[in-house]
Amino acid sequence: MTILRTATGLSLAAGLLASTAVAAFAEDYTFRVWAGGSGPVDDYRTIAIEMAADILEREAAIRGEELTITIEGRTSFDGWDGFKQAVTLAAEAGDAPEILVTSHTDIAPWSQAGIIVPVEDYVNLDAWPLKDIFPNLMEIGSFGGTVWGIPQDFESRPFFFWKEHMRAIGYSDAEIDALPAAVQNGEYTLQNVLEDAIAMQEAGVVEPGYGFYPRVSNGPDYWQFYLSFGGTIEEDGQLVFDSAAMQDFYQFFADAVDAGVTRQNHIGTPWDQWYSEVASGRAGLWHGGTWHYARYTGREGLEDFFNTIQFTLIPAGDEDGAANTITHPLMYLITDQGDEDKHQIAAELVTIASEPRINTLHAIRSAHLSIARSQSDIDLFSNDRWASEATERLLPYASAQPNNTDFGAYIDVMWSNLEATWTGRKTAEEAVADAEAELVATLGDAITIR
Repeated sequence: MTILRTATGLSLAAGLLASTAVAAFAEDYTFRVWAGGSGPVDDYRTIAIEMAADILEREAAIRGEELTITIEGRTSFDGWDGFKQAVTLAAEAGDAPEILVTSHTDIAPWSQAGIIVPVEDYVNLDAWPLKDIFPNLMEIGSFGGTVWGIPQDFESRPFFFWKEHMRAIGYSDAEIDALPAAVQNGEYTLQNVLEDAIAMQEAGVVEPGYGFYPRVSNGPDYWQFYLSFGGTIEEDGQLVFDSAAMQDFYQFFADAVDAGVTRQNHIGTPWDQWYSEVASGRAGLWHGGTWHYARYTGREGLEDFFNTIQFTLIPAGDEDGAANTITHPLMYLITDQGDEDKHQIAAELVTIASEPRINTLHAIRSAHLSIARSQSDIDLFSNDRWASEATERLLPYASAQPNNTDFGAYIDVMWSNLEATWTGRKTAEEAVADAEAELVATLGDAITIR
């Protein structure tokens, strides 16, 4: 029926063979694949499973077995909240889709709720193609010492520079080319960001409030700035609140507003407006996602990305921090169907979908990066300058938000107090004190305050 890679799978195979010793068996399966957070260019999140099903059917046919696998893919939901609600309701009704493509942060709550099964029970992590996946991405699929998910894609959140504006304030082309290394080595910091944003506005190349143009809503991106000042999010499974790093993080954005390089009412700017402004040179410096490349060069009409924009890690904030980036990879998860046979086949489908050539179709179509080392050997990937350079420059330094059921509360507290600092309702010191008090009241011993 399928290539079975684990002891569980071998036992299953033996049972199936015993029951079909006289004649080849015929099996017919339907697997539903629900992919959250997917747009028009993300269709390979489900198509890859369809391709894997076709391969399994062909392998079965060569072995003289009749195997039919029907894949029912769904990518349209009412945003992430709608997707997660749909999954939860389906699971409560005993009708969860067999395969999920979702945020790694769903692993902790859904494993504890019994919605998903450990993928490590059904695959060989030491065999190709899974052993080829970058270790720091595989770690993100783990929770409580168990591997629950397989990375479906990789993205990162870099810092961007509009080259023409950098030249206008005195940077040479050689210095602009050297920015990635300067950021990585800590020679160019967030203090330089403020200085250059101010210089751009003083030179009149960008309007007031457009020197530094951050993300317009809450998101994983903002934890990068906490890390830039030496903050720690989690340690040994325990959430950590570093008061000094959080205050420096808050103060950086307060300073950006005070300097006039970021608008006090910037948060809540419509996303379409933001994309248009950063892709047209109205903004000088900003941070965003690697997948934004597709938007900039497509819908926004930016024709010459590499001669127009430089990208780097997020700069360090001070000597206590380091340049960094956060990734928020989606994961293939297998739901608990109470059927070991279906779990095994689902795992095989996910394994095949993770093969370099298949995953590269998704990476290049959707402007994502590689999940595995050998994708650099695939022509479609290696010939794509964005995918190749962004993977090399960002992936080795990528960390992720923790798979921790209490992290959602931490996110809410961090963001509400950052927003209060940004808009001037609190000083950075007041915001940190309030955040600490809220976290102690909400999470108690589940978070360490430093």
